[in-house]
Amino acid sequence: MSCDEMTGVQALERLHPCLPMLPGHVERKEFEYIRHGTQSLIANLEVATGRIIAPTIGPRRTEEDFVAHIEQTIQTDPNASWIFITDQLNTHQSETLVSLVAKYCDIQEDLGIKGKHGHLASMATRATFLSDANHRIRFVYTPKHSSWLNQIEIWFSILVRRLLARLSCLSVQELRVHILAFIAYYNQTSNGAFHWTYKGPPPSP
Repeated sequence: MSCDEMTGVQALERLHPCLPMLPGHVERKEFEYIRHGTQSLIANLEVATGRIIAPTIGPRRTEEDFVAHIEQTIQTDPNASWIFITDQLNTHQSETLVSLVAKYCDIQEDLGIKGKHGHLASMATRATFLSDANHRIRFVYTPKHSSWLNQIEIWFSILVRRLLARLSCLSVQELRVHILAFIAYYNQTSNGAFHWTYKGPPPSP
């Protein structure tokens, strides 16, 4: 699962309708709008299929929100093995997340005390525990400043271009409905997994 948050998604009401396409002219979008609040989307891209699994939409993206999202995802197949690809945000390496993985992996050992000792001692020790390849549920962290390696970022750009850039809605509830409807549509009509085409810089002459 390629997993990340898209924060600050705005519910924008356009003051006037967009002007439709005409011969020689693209659709022209109304630039004045009224803000009706924001939402945060936490989404998983299943790398093997390209589908969006168990999305979460809410007002925040706190440590508790992320852990609840991961647990919701695991509950779709509680006995499966899970690998989550994420960046190194502190909420992705939290004490609560360590406890969740320990619970679902039936790890009985003492996890330690946050800030003092054991697996919970520091962000580094928590990341080491969460990325342990021996665990049925584990996390793989992208290098710093390289979040583009996480394929969910490709899907977020699709969401912006195909839905959010033109969307006009009157509330965050309406925004949520539109996003979930788009996800359902995308899962039914997409061409499957993303395939990397970048081969690296060309060789020097």
